[in-house]
Amino acid sequence: MNRHLISAGDLTKDDALLILDTAEELARVSERSIKKLPTLRGRTVVNLFFEDSTRTRISFEAAAKRLSADVINFSAKGSSVSKGESLKDTALTLEAMGADAVVIRHSASGAPHRLANWVHGSVVNAGDGTHEHPTQALLDAFSMRRRLGSLDGRRVAIVGDVLHSRVARSNVLLLHTLGAEVTLVAPPTLVPVSVGTWPCEVSYDLDAVLPKSDVVMMLRVQKERMNAAYFPSEREYSRRYGLDRERFAKMPEEAIVMHPGPMNRGMEIAAEVADSARSTIVEQVANGVTIRMAVLYLLLGGETA
Repeated sequence: MNRHLISAGDLTKDDALLILDTAEELARVSERSIKKLPTLRGRTVVNLFFEDSTRTRISFEAAAKRLSADVINFSAKGSSVSKGESLKDTALTLEAMGADAVVIRHSASGAPHRLANWVHGSVVNAGDGTHEHPTQALLDAFSMRRRLGSLDGRRVAIVGDVLHSRVARSNVLLLHTLGAEVTLVAPPTLVPVSVGTWPCEVSYDLDAVLPKSDVVMMLRVQKERMNAAYFPSEREYSRRYGLDRERFAKMPEEAIVMHPGPMNRGMEIAAEVADSARSTIVEQVANGVTIRMAVLYLLLGGETA
């Protein structure tokens, strides 16, 4: 594996399988009464979050603590950053503290890549702008593999606001590497211009794709990133691209439903579908800690532990 995890596209198939297999081993730790390993004792992991994300930050914090690492949570709000300190100055401060790994979430695409040039420790991308979110893609793949077995040849539909979704881009890259066939389904206004360079198919018709899909991953409509009218109304979006009970019935019997969260219940996904036995949404949250444990373990101590 590389020293950093910045893009899902940086992972070879062997890298990805190593992370998934390591996570499978570490999942057993979560089932024990004492959920700790001494692997990263004496190492320091900094959570550097310039964007709010309680769930991702807590997941990385829990992962580091279960491996006995020291954790420093750095929030941009109320810090020197809000007074105008640059990312580079912040990076040099972290370097002086002896951070072994920096988990960064930033509103600017490419920020983790810049940070990797300034620190000696490992950099893990926890989401940068509308670019990527590789650990989310890994936990999604882990969740799929636990339900379906091998992903080779599996057909995955990723539905919704692809344009603003770093989760979609990371999933397309990783699932392609693992041998799955990915189809993006969205209104034309919510498909990126660059999608022709992605290793996937594109469809605008959800009803045509559902019967052929082993996995249907619904994406949140990111209203906070929208500064234009991308679709006529929420009702119209839900009518054409929402996963309701009728559409759920069109899916193959063994097919599963996923969502990276948080959900707009009733808009992109009906509550009864989100809460069904074929939904992996709650599992994805639990698997997030396990996958992030595996990533930190392999980046910081797995080879010598």
